[in-house]
Amino acid sequence: MKIQMPSWHLLIVSLPTTGATPRMRLWRAIKALGCVSLRDGAYLLPDRNNHAASLAELAQQTNTEGGEAWLVGVVPRSAEDETAFQTLFDRSNEHAELVDAITQARKALASQNPAEIAKTLKRLGKERESIERIDFFPNEASLSAAAAWADFTDAANALLSPNEPHAEERAIPQLNIRDYQGRTWATRRNLWVDRVASAWLIQRFIDRDARFLWLDSPAQCPKHALGFDFDEAAFTHIADKVTFEVLIASFKLEVTPGLEKLAALVHALDVGGAVPPEASGFEAILAGARARLHDDDALLAEIGTVLDSLYTHFNKERTP
Repeated sequence: MKIQMPSWHLLIVSLPTTGATPRMRLWRAIKALGCVSLRDGAYLLPDRNNHAASLAELAQQTNTEGGEAWLVGVVPRSAEDETAFQTLFDRSNEHAELVDAITQARKALASQNPAEIAKTLKRLGKERESIERIDFFPNEASLSAAAAWADFTDAANALLSPNEPHAEERAIPQLNIRDYQGRTWATRRNLWVDRVASAWLIQRFIDRDARFLWLDSPAQCPKHALGFDFDEAAFTHIADKVTFEVLIASFKLEVTPGLEKLAALVHALDVGGAVPPEASGFEAILAGARARLHDDDALLAEIGTVLDSLYTHFNKERTP
């Protein structure tokens, strides 16, 4: 007889009536995992995302704290039962509430300053991530929330970084550093993550005698200057790479120790993705420096030392 593997996990727990701390700790863990409560003390999760190990850990913790716990594999009796289980995890209401919050934030964008916009982006981003993490069976509501979020982030980023480049679909050119010495490089003023990191990369690894122009608009870029990080610039976003990564690839700097992790940090802060632990600190330092310094030359000089330190830190990490 063929044994069907369980597609669901059911954690059944009973905690002592005395002591609220273990009960609160269990409740928080259950909520973070996205469990559905079938009744008091019975929690269901689909068999995915290492749920079995997480629930087994909670069971062990419950036993250690003087309670009782059983972790049971569950196989639905029919397709109808499987659908019924999945319906218990419908996150449509959470997505709808998020869309409402995004809609209200979208209306308020025009009246907010950059710090307020960045704070709203971070807050709503965390809310969205917390819902997506436990949305095991996405539906139309999740698609609507994703569309609302994309519209909001586009609008917010347009205010935070006017003329932000759109990714181009073309091959990254392979260039010789010797042909790019003593050049004039130009990008948009009010430097932010990708631009300040790219300028640092240029003067640190590509053109030590580089001269920089900070433009009010990309249309002001002189013909003799090498533009970077705006549409139709010599160096800009290509495919899934930000300008910093394109410069690394163009001048074959991938083998330079430390740049790989710096590139991951810049990419995450500029367009999203896996966020290195150092990213939030760098973003805070850059935001503070930009608020304090109103000259991009001074900003590059100050943040350049921070990037030098991060580069050294990442190099040491790579040393056996």
